[in-house]
Amino acid sequence: MLSVCRPTIVTSWQNLILNGFCKRAGVRSLSSVVAVPCPPEFPLENEPVLGYAKKSQERTDLLAALKKMSGEIEEIPIVIGSEEFKTDIVKYQVMPHDHGHKIAKFYYATPALVQKAIDVAVKTQREWEKHPIDDRLKIWLKAANLMQNKYRQQLNAATMLGQSKTVIQAEIDSSAELIDFFKINGYFLKEAIKYKPISPNEEETLNSMRYRGMDGFVAAISPFNFTAIGGNLSYTPALVGNGVLWKPSDTAMLSNWWIFKICKEAGVPPGVVNFIPCDGPVFGDTITASPHLSGINFTGSVPTFNRLWTQVGNNINKYKNYPKMIGECGGKNYHFIHPSADVTSVIFGTIKSAFEYSGQKCSACSRMYVPQSLWEKIKSGLLEVRDKLKIGDVQDMTSFTSAVIDRNAFKRIRGYIEHAKKSQNTEIIGGGTYDDTLGYYVQPTIIVTKDPKDKLMTEEIFGPVLTIYVYNDADLETTLKLVESSTPYALTGSIFSTDLEWARYALEELKYTAGNFYVNDKSTGSVVGQQPFGGSRMSGTNDKAGGPHYALRWASPQAIKETFVPLTTYDYEYMRS
Repeated sequence: MLSVCRPTIVTSWQNLILNGFCKRAGVRSLSSVVAVPCPPEFPLENEPVLGYAKKSQERTDLLAALKKMSGEIEEIPIVIGSEEFKTDIVKYQVMPHDHGHKIAKFYYATPALVQKAIDVAVKTQREWEKHPIDDRLKIWLKAANLMQNKYRQQLNAATMLGQSKTVIQAEIDSSAELIDFFKINGYFLKEAIKYKPISPNEEETLNSMRYRGMDGFVAAISPFNFTAIGGNLSYTPALVGNGVLWKPSDTAMLSNWWIFKICKEAGVPPGVVNFIPCDGPVFGDTITASPHLSGINFTGSVPTFNRLWTQVGNNINKYKNYPKMIGECGGKNYHFIHPSADVTSVIFGTIKSAFEYSGQKCSACSRMYVPQSLWEKIKSGLLEVRDKLKIGDVQDMTSFTSAVIDRNAFKRIRGYIEHAKKSQNTEIIGGGTYDDTLGYYVQPTIIVTKDPKDKLMTEEIFGPVLTIYVYNDADLETTLKLVESSTPYALTGSIFSTDLEWARYALEELKYTAGNFYVNDKSTGSVVGQQPFGGSRMSGTNDKAGGPHYALRWASPQAIKETFVPLTTYDYEYMRS
């Protein structure tokens, strides 16, 4: 055995010329070749969230980055391998809270350019996969350190200006969570490859495992609402040896471009991740038509994911491999309030879950079930806090939240509010106004419905709209069953109760209603490594981003058996007797 820090099976033998190497080193087994030097350290701990107090260094640095970035229009090319491209299809990213203000100019890829990116990614994948896993981990650690220090406020500023996140929401997302994805996914991968299969008699046979990239390319399609998701969807498959086509959201272009530039500086080779702004259907049609498609990593709407899945199904006989499909598609997340609940926790938890980032989190509380016995206290508390919320420019540090992402979102959310105004079953008790003169502003809106199956209680709105159904305390059991039966989603949910026995009961009854379940806490705020995120049913494939197995979903494992004794017979002992 070679003398090294700790054993890690080399994942790319071909570049070691193993036969000659093993003979010279006196190594009997291929599996005893270990990686040198030792893998970098990835401590299993979360990135601290900075506070941005007045006169703090991080606040000073952020304000400077905001001033500089808001005074520029960044030009963002299509990047395929080491080449940059610009087309005649020119687009702009604007500030949602000031939609007349452009901050980025970018270009849509044509079908021919998407195909070129596929060709480059497929070719690059084989070369990239030869890099020892230790080398890849070092690049990811360097990228995380650049995000943590040199470029932290550029990431935050791009997220604030381009996606209208307040400073704390940007810090949680484009700093802490993004860094966590790079570091903690590295930790989980490093731990996973320690697995050693059973070898009953190592003198005769030795079993081992290695993790390859997938043959072909992975398409990463990321959303606007979390900068960190863009980094995770595109670079985690790359970490385990894949070639990637990354289609960022039009409305997160600037922040995602910063991630791409940072990873390039950290040492990710050209062609490993290709940056492909593109019209959604054009991108989807081209990738699903390629025989080299090996996977789709997606976060977005149910209709889009269904379209992609249908296209893959229709083309299934074309592919070299069965493409892996991983998707997170949102939800109709709930807070269910038991009569024993602590009212103060309900009020503050619900306000934060429903209205932070204008309800544009996949996990945002959108429906709530409240017992009649607590309703008046909860109602008055919600309205009192709602009236204090300041909705404005994200550069105003006193703003609680800001505008919704774009004109389409504004129109969709407005439609639900107008439904509430016209329906005989609903009453708007707070908010209900909107204005897109300067930015796409929708006031946090609280609605009460008499119908627990009204579309406000069953359809995903993805905006600052909370709908409440008040139930009779005697109808607790029948109301609890509505949580599962009334919507097709199962992403996040929360119960509030000080009755431990009932909480245990609800935990079992609501087992299939949420991939992330909370007790006496808001339905938002999952943290990488703490609450791996994802849901089932129409909320997605529940592959748990931020969890210990996520990176391995993008690997193609190979089991290896080495035999050291001659094979001398074809039959078995019992046949001779």
